[in-house]
Amino acid sequence: MDLTEFTIKQAHEGLKKKEFSSIDLAKAYLEKIKKSDLNAFISVTEDLALTQAEEADKKILTGEFGMLCGIPCVIKDAIMVEGQRCTAASKILENYIAPYDATVIKKLKEAGAVILGKTNLDEFAMGASGETSAFGATKNPYDKTRVTGGTSSGSAAAVAANEAIYTLGSDTGGSIRQPASFCGVVGLCPTYGAVSRYGLIAHASSLDQIGPMAKTVEDVETVFQAISGKDKMDATSVEYKFEETKVGLKGFKIGVPKEYFAKGLEPEVEKIIRSAIKKAKNAGAKIVEISLPSTEFALACYYIIGPSEISANLARFDGIKYGLSVPGKDLLDVYLKSKGQGFGAEVKRRIMIGTYCLSSGYYDAYYKKAQEVRQLVRHDFAKAFEKVDLIFCPVSPFPAFKLGEKLDDPLTMYLADIYTIPSKLAGLPGLSLPAGKTKDGLPVGLQIIGNHFQENKILGCAEELEPIL
Repeated sequence: MDLTEFTIKQAHEGLKKKEFSSIDLAKAYLEKIKKSDLNAFISVTEDLALTQAEEADKKILTGEFGMLCGIPCVIKDAIMVEGQRCTAASKILENYIAPYDATVIKKLKEAGAVILGKTNLDEFAMGASGETSAFGATKNPYDKTRVTGGTSSGSAAAVAANEAIYTLGSDTGGSIRQPASFCGVVGLCPTYGAVSRYGLIAHASSLDQIGPMAKTVEDVETVFQAISGKDKMDATSVEYKFEETKVGLKGFKIGVPKEYFAKGLEPEVEKIIRSAIKKAKNAGAKIVEISLPSTEFALACYYIIGPSEISANLARFDGIKYGLSVPGKDLLDVYLKSKGQGFGAEVKRRIMIGTYCLSSGYYDAYYKKAQEVRQLVRHDFAKAFEKVDLIFCPVSPFPAFKLGEKLDDPLTMYLADIYTIPSKLAGLPGLSLPAGKTKDGLPVGLQIIGNHFQENKILGCAEELEPIL
C-alpha cells in the first residue's frame, strides 16, 4: 500500500480504521520529498510535521477527529507558519522567520493538519511559470523540461507528484488556477473576501486570495470549508457560511464567452475545453454563448493595478525593519543596496511600472483609468450572471511550456493569465478542473467561474463533471 496516493477522504478512512497512523503518513511523504528532484520545496518542516502527526494520532485514538486531522499538507512559502522560514521565494527574505501564524494556518492547526513544508513560488508571487523564484524553478511532474505554471508552482507540483495530499496557494491573477491546470490538479480561487488574507505576504492587496489545491473536487471543498470565513484581523474578509449543495448539471445554464475562444488559443487546448463543454451539455446543462466585451482590456488593466499595489506594498522592504540589510554609507545607500541585491528582475520591473503609474501627472492617465476599466469588467460579469449560472472557459491559452521558453519575453509570459485575470478583477471565484491531456501528455484545465460567494455551485457542478472528463 503506497501511503502517498490517497485523497483526504481515503486517508481519513484509513486513519479511522487504524490501517496506518498519522506518523506513518507523514514519514511516507517526507521520504518521498527527500527523493524528489522537482524543486517544489523551499523548506521541509520535518520536526514540525512529526510533532503535529504525533498530536494528531492522540486525537485519533479518542475517535473524535475531523477530516483534516493527521492529513499531510504543504503551504505556499508566502503564507506565515509561526517559527518557520517564510521567504516569498526572495533573497530579501531568505532568512526571515515568521513570528505568527496566518489565520488560515491557525484554522488548519486547529483541524489537526500536518504541515510537511513550505513550497516554491515565483518571487513575491510575481510570474506565471514558477521561474522567477530566487531558489530556482520548479519542474513539472508530467515533463521535467517544462514549467509548472505560477505563482503557486511548488504547491501544484507537490500535489501532482504525491508529495502532499493537499496544499494552500494564493491567487492574484491566476496563481492557483494556472499551475493547477498545468499540473493536472484541482485548484480553487475563492471569492475575494471569502478567506482571510491575514498572514499572507502582500502582493496586490485588492486581488490576493488564499485558496486550496488538491487531487479531487471533494478534497478542495473540504479544505475550503476549513479555511473560509470572517476574520477580525482582515477587514476585507466577510461572514461566509458555505452551504454544500448537490446542484447537478441538469438544467444548469453554462455561459461560454466568445472572447475566450479567439486568436491565440492553442487548437489542442480549445478541442479539450470544447469537449468538456459538450460533456456538460450531454449531462443536461444548457450551453449559452455570452459576451464579455471588456476582456480585451483586462490584461492591461491588471498590469497597471497590480504593479501599482506592488509598488506600495513592497516599499516596506527597506533593509531596516526586517529582511536583508546591506550596509551603506548613508540611509539612501542602505535602501538602494538592500533592494538592489534582494529583489529579482521581475519584482523590480513591476515596482518600476507601478511607481510610474502612481507618479504625479500619470496617476489619472493610468491608475485611475485602470480602475474605471475594472468597473467595466465587473459590469460584464454581472450582466452575464443575469443569464447564466456558471461560466466555462479555458484556464490558459496553452499547456505547460518549456523552461526558459518565455522567460526573456515578459509580455508573452503575461498572456498566460489572459483567461484568469478578468474574473480576478471582478473578485469572482474560479476553479481549475482537469479536463484532459494533449497528445504530449500535458494536462489542460477547464475553468469554472461562478458569481460572488457561489463556490457551492462551482464545486457541485465540478464534482458531477469530474468523473466524466
